[in-house]
Amino acid sequence: MRIKPSIEHAAHIDSLPWQEILANTVRDTESLCQLLEIDRHSLPDNHPLLQQFPVRVPSPYLDRIRKGDPGDPLLLQVFPDAAEAAEVPGYVADPLLESESNPIPGILHKYEGRVLLVATSSCAIHCRYCFRRHFPYSDNHSGKQGWKESLEYIRADSSIREIIFSGGDPLTLPDSYLAWFLDELDSIRHVIRIRFHTRLPIMIPQRITTALCKLLANSRFQTILVIHSNHAQELDEEVDMACRKLKSSGVTLLNQSVLLRGINDNVPVLAELSERLFSAGILPYYLHLMDPVFGAAHFNVDTTEATKLMGKLQSVLPGYLVPKLVREEPGQPSKTSML
Repeated sequence: MRIKPSIEHAAHIDSLPWQEILANTVRDTESLCQLLEIDRHSLPDNHPLLQQFPVRVPSPYLDRIRKGDPGDPLLLQVFPDAAEAAEVPGYVADPLLESESNPIPGILHKYEGRVLLVATSSCAIHCRYCFRRHFPYSDNHSGKQGWKESLEYIRADSSIREIIFSGGDPLTLPDSYLAWFLDELDSIRHVIRIRFHTRLPIMIPQRITTALCKLLANSRFQTILVIHSNHAQELDEEVDMACRKLKSSGVTLLNQSVLLRGINDNVPVLAELSERLFSAGILPYYLHLMDPVFGAAHFNVDTTEATKLMGKLQSVLPGYLVPKLVREEPGQPSKTSML
């Protein structure tokens, strides 16, 4: 059974501005273990991997993790297991060769018709399987003046119809910064869609404020939020409320998951996730095979097992609730379907 915070704690969290919740994430394994009443072997906090990619867990997500359960599926996504230090052949720092699709700082241009803006290096949570955990963010951010070059790149290519805000997590940026981006893009008439790749509606649902929803609703762009949830336990009433606010603002909500060993690698869990997402107004979109990033090999589910899982999932869900099983392969013109 999922832990519910005390009434006093829940009221306190709900009354905090999202920026304060973001600033006060749990940032070390000792605190994580104490708060969750677990004893679990991990990488030491002074390990080089944790110096580069430290623990980060926000309080709303922490409240959904079962206390005293070292195998909780939400905990496993954020806990720095000692297996991260293992060197496994084929697991590398840049598994998608994004350095080859980075024509100018801040831009990733992999696919026809759309570009990705690396809007920030900041995230509300550090997922231990993150494929950009080694990304050279310092080479891709230089403030608003630096973004002028990115905007000129977009302006010069009339084939670009969609802008994907990613990072990091773009919703960690203040509304004023997002408004600036949207204003600048507004004059580029060949851009018709804006997409945000974000975990904030799940991690800190308080981020979905009335002001943010008005900003998105008043934009001329078709707006899509691709949320990242891997397990039904990640969704609660606060997440539902945030999603309702987004949908009432005309935002399309999709979800992409990553297939992860020991977390969601079975049919009942995946089926429950799709049902729970749809009840929140989110359509299942992609189920990704994990990118082979260094430090995450222990999460891998191989292709044969994954395709068997999907075959069974198709037999228990209506088609619109079955996400596409895909892998991202460097240099390919789209995601590669695995079915």
